[in-house]
Amino acid sequence: MIDKKRVEELVEEKLDEKMFLVEVSVSKSNVINIFADSFEGLSIEQCKRISRHVEQGLDREVEDFELQVSSPGLSEVFKVKQQYLRNVGREIEVLTNEGVKLLGVLEVADTEKIVLKTSSREKVEGHKKKQLVEKEHVVNYDEIKTAKVLISFK
Repeated sequence: MIDKKRVEELVEEKLDEKMFLVEVSVSKSNVINIFADSFEGLSIEQCKRISRHVEQGLDREVEDFELQVSSPGLSEVFKVKQQYLRNVGREIEVLTNEGVKLLGVLEVADTEKIVLKTSSREKVEGHKKKQLVEKEHVVNYDEIKTAKVLISFK
């Protein structure tokens, strides 16, 4: 079976400072899936360069394999902190370990936490109608079960 760590090392060799590795998976039948991304978006040319470098670093004579390189899909959950950094300013959905779902704009992402700005209509004392209330939620990465970009077609 192909060594996942070796594939990760080969991918890292081809990433520039704006690119990052999201995930590498190797199936029992030697299907290698590489998910990489960039703060500027990953081009097909960048995927090709990564693919060719990995293919040259592995020996098909020893083990045959299938190789796929792409960026993670929009509907996929975040797997690394760089994905939070890349999506600052976008609307995301966060599910905490306690089962609380938060929908809002990702305001800040740093090495330990994110800040999510949510807005909802709530009853406010002194007002007859519900008012739009904005809140900021500070969530540590270890409190997040899943997070992903909300896709909107407005």
